[in-house]
Amino acid sequence: MDWLTTNTPLIIGHRGASAGAPENTLAAFALAQEQGADGVELDVQFSADGQIVIMHDATVDRTTNGTGRVTDLTLAQLQALDAGAGQTIPTLDELFEAFGPSLLYNIEIKDWGWRDHHLELAVADRIAAYHLERQVLVSSFNPLSVRRARRCLTRATLVGMIRQPRWLRWAYRLAGGEADHPHYAMVDEGYMAWARQHGYRVHVWTVDDPAGAQQLAALGVHGIITNQPGRIRQSLAHT
Repeated sequence: MDWLTTNTPLIIGHRGASAGAPENTLAAFALAQEQGADGVELDVQFSADGQIVIMHDATVDRTTNGTGRVTDLTLAQLQALDAGAGQTIPTLDELFEAFGPSLLYNIEIKDWGWRDHHLELAVADRIAAYHLERQVLVSSFNPLSVRRARRCLTRATLVGMIRQPRWLRWAYRLAGGEADHPHYAMVDEGYMAWARQHGYRVHVWTVDDPAGAQQLAALGVHGIITNQPGRIRQSLAHT
């Protein structure tokens, strides 16, 4: 299974099956797989001691019983926290060790900085270590991060720009890749015609409405990122 040859639309669990388990935890990723997801979307950043941890927010306050910035806490400190239902904050290595090539991975780089903190290079190293080049897609809202990722990764690994309405609608002009990840509200027939002209694979976020998922599938999107992969999988099975 890889991003290019699997039947579409792919169903991708947003931070895992985050409607049913604590987001960005191994439990959420396992639940997404149980619900029939083809893959999972996750967010990565560095801990204070340079480990790649899976966490969306800049701080641990919202999703754990702790406080503080992720980048100010060591891996040991982060993993001492409860991320919900007794889950810990996982590392990228732990995710790859747990699921290997049985899932597709959309790794979002959480770095808005201008400077290169080498997170993209570190992610590329772990992808290569587990031989998951074809199972991983790396994306970011930051055009500079997308550029850095494309330089660090082999061509077997897709890179995508995440976009939303307003100014980020035009971010593809600053950086691009093989995939485009728009907010679902941006996608219509005209958008899909534009994406096909540019050769982009389109993975939309975040879609939890079955009727909306059916409309997007009819438009020809290549992937649907959702908090409820089981529900969306079931809705598409009946179209």
